Amino acid sequence: MPERTPQQRGWFADNEANWDDRADFHMAGGYGGVEDLVADPSAISEQLAQDIHHFGDLGGRDVIHLQCHVGTDTLGFSRLGARRVVGVDLSENSLAHARRLAGAAGVDIEYVHSNVYDAREAVEGHFDLVHTSLGVLCWLPDIAGWARVVASLLAPGGTFFIRDDHPMFMTVADPREDLPGVLSIEYPYFEVEEPSTWEDDGSYVEAPDAPRIRHTRNHQWNHSLGEILTSLIQAGLVIDSVEETPYSAWCPWPELMVQEEGRWRLRDDPARLPLQFAIKAHRAAEADTGTTPVPTA
Repeated sequence: MPERTPQQRGWFADNEANWDDRADFHMAGGYGGVEDLVADPSAISEQLAQDIHHFGDLGGRDVIHLQCHVGTDTLGFSRLGARRVVGVDLSENSLAHARRLAGAAGVDIEYVHSNVYDAREAVEGHFDLVHTSLGVLCWLPDIAGWARVVASLLAPGGTFFIRDDHPMFMTVADPREDLPGVLSIEYPYFEVEEPSTWEDDGSYVEAPDAPRIRHTRNHQWNHSLGEILTSLIQAGLVIDSVEETPYSAWCPWPELMVQEEGRWRLRDDPARLPLQFAIKAHRAAEADTGTTPVPTA
């Protein structure tokens, strides 16, 4: 993205402080089955397990995980045989937890403290797989700039994969007390410059014994599915598949949702609202296309 304004720097600073606190909160709640991941040297996270069929054999391949948080998913790439695994995150405290987890699990992972928009400058080399998931794009104000970074990190022929909350899901407000069970659209579907700003001392992980989050202010943006896909195409990627599902990894409306095999869906008429999407894409091999390399930023 272009040089950041003081206001944009302030938004990122607020989000970094918020996620530094969230990292402690999440780990106190056993985030991502972290204890089981350490105890079982073959274990990978449930989140990663649902998508490994998209990646093929990772043996000898280089993988970068953007917005990796505390590294519970990142760990799996090493266990699946990747030659080099790099995790990038805005929150240094999240990475401190990730490094401790990698050490306890006995795996070699590089963790880099960087805003995702600066990842190309912060990390050397190109990657066979660029991965990001879940709850990631809402923290980014500029989807086109993000896509250019993704493309710049990919080796020719490399794969990009994202699973995230569906932007339609992110427009829906909590049910009103006077209209129980009714879902209403209140937040932007398309990318807008000004974020939605929240004050919240909790998170989506149950951690009743954890200290409350001190840096409560955070800023979020939505991006339409069309904007996401177009940004990847304009950055030079080829879209291989797009998936939309009625399942979520988390439960914002307990009174309206039911759990099935670790995932959540609406109890009534689940087909009325997509809750997640997944995109698989690749960077074409230049020998096949005759194109020039994708710009680095």
